[in-house]
Amino acid sequence: MIEAIENFFVNSVGKELGVFICSMIPVIELRGGIPLGAALGLPWWESYLLAVAGNMVPVPIILLFVRKFISWMSASKVRFFNKIASFLERKAEKNRGKIEKYAFWGICLFVAVPLPITGAWTGALVCATIGEKVWRALVSCFIGVCIAGVIMTLASYGVVAALNFLV
Repeated sequence: MIEAIENFFVNSVGKELGVFICSMIPVIELRGGIPLGAALGLPWWESYLLAVAGNMVPVPIILLFVRKFISWMSASKVRFFNKIASFLERKAEKNRGKIEKYAFWGICLFVAVPLPITGAWTGALVCATIGEKVWRALVSCFIGVCIAGVIMTLASYGVVAALNFLV
């Protein structure tokens, strides 16, 4: 399995583009892109820059279009879409006070935590759902992504250095 993944990233799209694309994928984001770069032997700074850039690509798209998409789902005749839109709107309204109180730094710290479901995709979705200004949300997510990138780079390349030391 690992050979298949490595073959795809190395031979099909290349190491650099592989890290960039991996970092764009929801849930995986740069939490997977940076370790991939380390595993493929990229320098730490290159993995970091590619992963941060890849992770930020979806953020402005989410910020600009998710409200329209949720409105479309609310008006849809498909019950499943109505339920998802209703769930998102209820969650946003329930937590609106807490989110708005700590909006900029709260989103920043939320995105910075290098765990699944706490990345830029979710941070941007939360910002868009509560109606945060696009530029403010973009900067908040960017700072969070940069912090998460530092944490993942230190962890990933520290493990690689330790393994190289042991071998």
